[in-house]
Amino acid sequence: MKDPRQALAAGRSDNVLFSMPHLPISASAGRFAAEFATALAEHGLTMVAHLTGFPCRSLVDVCASVDASAVVGLESFAPETTAALRRAGVATVLSLGDDASGPDQVVARLQADHLLSRGHCRIGFAPPAQRVPQHMPLARLRGVEDACAAAGLEPPSALTVEPVAADAARAVAEWRDRSVSAVAAYNDETALAVLAGLRTLGLTAPDDMAVIGVDDIPTAALAAPPLTTIAFDFSNAAYRLAQAVTATLRGEQPQEAKISYRPHVVERESA
Repeated sequence: MKDPRQALAAGRSDNVLFSMPHLPISASAGRFAAEFATALAEHGLTMVAHLTGFPCRSLVDVCASVDASAVVGLESFAPETTAALRRAGVATVLSLGDDASGPDQVVARLQADHLLSRGHCRIGFAPPAQRVPQHMPLARLRGVEDACAAAGLEPPSALTVEPVAADAARAVAEWRDRSVSAVAAYNDETALAVLAGLRTLGLTAPDDMAVIGVDDIPTAALAAPPLTTIAFDFSNAAYRLAQAVTATLRGEQPQEAKISYRPHVVERESA
């Protein structure tokens, strides 16, 4: 097979800058970055990771430093950022956040719809205690709100759950006072804290409260009980995104305008 680099425009490097939100990096983002780096390598390209959100250097400056021919982001770029990257000579600017449906809301809607399909009429939402970009948990909350509204139910009861059993137990007790029977957690780590809170109170999932997470981390299947969660097809998304990068660098039109992680429910005992 012909080396893809031979088809790149003259003078272009084989470096692809992958822009990720600043720390903490989620399990999902880390797994996708690894899959994307592997997929790019198969096309003769090299991924360089960059954490955004720090004031010291702009994305354009970093691109110049690593001589990036393409920039790919987990989140959508502001129009002025895209324009600046183009002026700096970046040939390709792509984002997985360009889907107007809102990926975080889609994930939360999957969580809520699964709980509602199991007969739960009062849903709780557990945003993470750790620092994350604020728009992400807010988008997840909107997704759960939309599902509840579509079912003619009350809005979800949102309570932050700390990764400490005693603190999680207090949140569980408050949800119980509010007649919440199922909780959609922002991620699996938060869902595991909810399960710990239930155990602290002598309660069980799903009998006393159903729990669903997001990310399908390795320990999700080992939880007590095993955790129902949302998983993603990172291998497929990374492969297709690498194809899109290579095509645009060649001056071709990508075969797919939108690339999805394909979120789906992994049903286990907790919900």
